[in-house]
Amino acid sequence: MTAAIKTDQFAELSNGMRLHYASAGERGKPLLLFVHGFPEFWYEWEAQLKEFGSDHFAVAPDLRGFNLSSMPGELSAYKAKHIVEDLRLLAAELGYDKFVMVAHDWGGAIAWNFAIALPQLLHKLIIVNSPHPYLFMQALANDPAQRKASDYMNWLRAEGSETALAKDGFKLLENLLNGMGQSPTPWFTDEVRAKYHDCWSRGLTGGVNYYRASPLHPPTDDHPGPLKLELNPEDFRIKVPTRVIWGEQDIALPKSLVDGLDGVVDDLKIERIPEGSHWVIHEQPQRINRLIRGFLTD
Repeated sequence: MTAAIKTDQFAELSNGMRLHYASAGERGKPLLLFVHGFPEFWYEWEAQLKEFGSDHFAVAPDLRGFNLSSMPGELSAYKAKHIVEDLRLLAAELGYDKFVMVAHDWGGAIAWNFAIALPQLLHKLIIVNSPHPYLFMQALANDPAQRKASDYMNWLRAEGSETALAKDGFKLLENLLNGMGQSPTPWFTDEVRAKYHDCWSRGLTGGVNYYRASPLHPPTDDHPGPLKLELNPEDFRIKVPTRVIWGEQDIALPKSLVDGLDGVVDDLKIERIPEGSHWVIHEQPQRINRLIRGFLTD
């Protein structure tokens, strides 16, 4: 039996942010917090909310800058530490001091940071196709193939990228979701397309600002990016039990980004999906649900 999803709920946080969230299940049951990436919104987790609302309080917020949540104007508001704080405050607002976080893409970047900064708040961490920040920094600095795969980040960081993304009925964004220019994607139906268009039409600057505010991007002549960072891997150690799901056909985030993860994560299991793309959550929702369920009972 699938749980009903409730939307149009808002948490007024003490830092001034107003986060919209969708949920399924009863408050008071164990909290599963689902964190979306770019260019998505809470709806990325629709199949997971329906599944886990049966025995959890499953919650998927729109991150700041996305869809129905607050969209602060200043670029510095999109640094990872502020979004980590949003999620901490949201969980507290919902009445939880410990929970499981499930995250993808940019949501995963935030979740890694959350686990580093606030491990005491997490029972477990489940990551889908999102690189650990230290390993990603190393790859951007030292791996020419990763720099090439991440070139799009510098394009997104540039002025006016949101205007280009919105052109011709969000054509570039559709191409991104619709197989990244490869074969069309069955999950991107007309109904789903309409939901994403509604989200994107509310504004794209907030989402793009995640890229602009981050030091993790390929180095350029006028911006050294990761080359100027001197980081100690021990400062990025993950002490929370962590399970990683990786669609290995991800063009932007190749499977090589999983190499070395056991060196920075104390308790790790990796589940590889050889035929899965970056959008494996949409492609194989039931498989993702089974894997999450298995990780929860580990």
